[in-house]
Amino acid sequence: MIYQFTVDQAKNHAAQQMDKLFARVPFAKEFHTGAESHPEYYKRHLMETILRIRLNNEVDAYCLYKIGSKNNKLAVKLAQYLAEELGHENFFLQDLKGLGVEKATLDATPPFFATDKLIGYLYHSINQDGPMPTMVWNWFVEWYSDTYNKIITEKATNVVGDKGTKGFKKHIEYDEKHDHISLMFGTVEQTVNSPEDHQKVKTYLTHFIDLIGEYFQELHDSTIGQKSKSE
Repeated sequence: MIYQFTVDQAKNHAAQQMDKLFARVPFAKEFHTGAESHPEYYKRHLMETILRIRLNNEVDAYCLYKIGSKNNKLAVKLAQYLAEELGHENFFLQDLKGLGVEKATLDATPPFFATDKLIGYLYHSINQDGPMPTMVWNWFVEWYSDTYNKIITEKATNVVGDKGTKGFKKHIEYDEKHDHISLMFGTVEQTVNSPEDHQKVKTYLTHFIDLIGEYFQELHDSTIGQKSKSE
């Protein structure tokens, strides 16, 4: 008997964890609800998005390698997703250039420590639990984008103009056209076969969102928070 795991269960848990993030991390709620934006905060967010995309593509490739021939159906879906996501950093590079950040500057910028922790945790989790954590993370990324990124970019357009948001909006449109959120939830479903697996998904979502919370804290501290200290 196949254990039934629904997208609503995943969405509800992700939303609950994001609410906890908003309660503890300054400016995160305002940024995600469209109440406020900030040019330096948004620009550094774009930079980290690209750095994380590059690292995440490598994680996906590693997971695909680890799956091997053990689960061809799952491997095909992950390979499709990886193929469709490769090169998407160019959408965001277009916006960064519009905001005065050249690729050389981005390439010389190290990721935040929270990003390093997230990527390291993904590799560790793949080695421990197989493909599940990668599928949960990729689904969360797509759910996050579907839930928040339109709001974030619309507000940012009012602050930085179209030159800093065109590429971001094109990426959102691409994901919607290719229905990446459904594609990736299908991969999560393939890894959930018991109540224990269901709990693992919830645990991974909690840990991933905790790490994203650390990222938004670092983002705040290096931009808005840094400016507040100097005033």
